[in-house]
Amino acid sequence: MIYLRSTLFTIGIWLFTPIFALVALLAFPFPPLTRYRFISIWARCMLWWLRISCGIQYRVIGAENIPVTPSIILSKHQSMWETLAFQQIFPPQVWVLKRELLWVPFFGWGLALTSPIAINRGAGSKALKQLGSQGKDRLKKGFHILMYPEGTRMAPGQRGKYHIGGAWLAHHTHSAVIPVAHNAGEFWGKHQFLKKPGTITVSIGQPINSTDLKPDALNGQVENWIETEMSKLNSK
Repeated sequence: MIYLRSTLFTIGIWLFTPIFALVALLAFPFPPLTRYRFISIWARCMLWWLRISCGIQYRVIGAENIPVTPSIILSKHQSMWETLAFQQIFPPQVWVLKRELLWVPFFGWGLALTSPIAINRGAGSKALKQLGSQGKDRLKKGFHILMYPEGTRMAPGQRGKYHIGGAWLAHHTHSAVIPVAHNAGEFWGKHQFLKKPGTITVSIGQPINSTDLKPDALNGQVENWIETEMSKLNSK
């Protein structure tokens, strides 16, 4: 049954995404926030289809911690699920991502219209400079900025190196940091076709003031909160 339901979900993505991507191109002339709100309809539709086809739902702990003022969201990354759900859970956001994702047919076209900060990971200091300048620009336009400090999806129970880029950006722009933990990987794992029914838990921490913390100390505080919260989610 899980195989059949996962297949139905995949077929739905294949059928809906190319059509929506072509329609989304019509949003190009509109302001960035308007484009984002239109394009994020795709994610909301996919979440609905995931619930209908695979029985995956979610609950949020700490939604009251989400600030209105644009901030830096630093989250655990386990699944493709959060790339969909965060568009529904959080206010308008842009992602910091590797530029190669924009080259993916249909998906990348729509992604490019959401004003992402697409960097060349091998560019070193040049990429950091781009992160700072474009980060300031996106925050000024009213976007939150979403980053995955571990840089890639981690399997449940695994812990990667927390890179300092997100903490550096928060300190550089005097923005609050919102730490986020979740257990989506238990239901939709990395590179996994099968999706298990159940309820994903997303835990959102209180905003961390970056003004009085150096990037390395801020990064350590974010890592400690996320990993402590992950241990609680994994034990349930």
